[in-house]
Amino acid sequence: MTEIINQWPIIAALIATGIFAGILAGLFGVGGGIVIVPVLYFLLQGFGVSPESAMMIATATSLATIVPTSISSIRSHHAKGNIDLALIKYWAPFILVMAVVCSYLAHSIRGNALVLMFACIAILVSLNMLFRAGAPALVSKLPGKFGQGIMASIVGGLSVMIGIGGGTIGVPMLNAFNVRAHVAVGTAAVFGLLIALPGVITLLSIGTTPADAPLGTWGLVNLPAFILIIPLTILFAPIGVKIGSKLDQKQLKRAFAVVLMITGIRMLIQTLGA
Repeated sequence: MTEIINQWPIIAALIATGIFAGILAGLFGVGGGIVIVPVLYFLLQGFGVSPESAMMIATATSLATIVPTSISSIRSHHAKGNIDLALIKYWAPFILVMAVVCSYLAHSIRGNALVLMFACIAILVSLNMLFRAGAPALVSKLPGKFGQGIMASIVGGLSVMIGIGGGTIGVPMLNAFNVRAHVAVGTAAVFGLLIALPGVITLLSIGTTPADAPLGTWGLVNLPAFILIIPLTILFAPIGVKIGSKLDQKQLKRAFAVVLMITGIRMLIQTLGA
């Protein structure tokens, strides 16, 4: 009974995480993983979980939350015709294979290496939001099949290792190759499902629960976080959209980019100082 009572601060913090992630997703149109992973990473450490265990749990739990949210997003984008089915047909095998392979790789390397990887990607994403928001495409069209295979492998491999969906890396990449913004976002929603579903299944099948994991952790997925975050992100994302509609979007994205930059730098410093 005492152990359950002691978990209430964690539950309250997870509720705050879901609300925070939902509002930010609505405000900035970012995938939940880029918000959920760092929040869970720092939150779990505050309750005595080691940095390595915290990163693995945050990554797997984030992937689990992406599965239902990406399905909902796919239905919405498909209804609007925002999904490039031909591109999905070619990219899907590369993403699926890399999602499984890199899930095994992520489980076998030190947690600090994953933190370092997330920190670097977060910093790059923030720089892209600061300096390339609204910028023209770098090239006029996507490369040939070989180049697209490499792109798909990068999206699937990097995303699954740090617990993010397809949008964080996939959307800027597609935009750089002159894919229309709405189509890039809708297509990346499918990437998210192709990344998260095999990724979380793989991590659940091979991952053992860390000794310092909080109550309710199954394998590497924290079930209370999963159960609480999903409905709250869905509930509060529209609120974020309403807030965003009343504020300057460019300024908001710059503000989020700065927050993301600070988060990435903080994780970088913590990792290098470990």
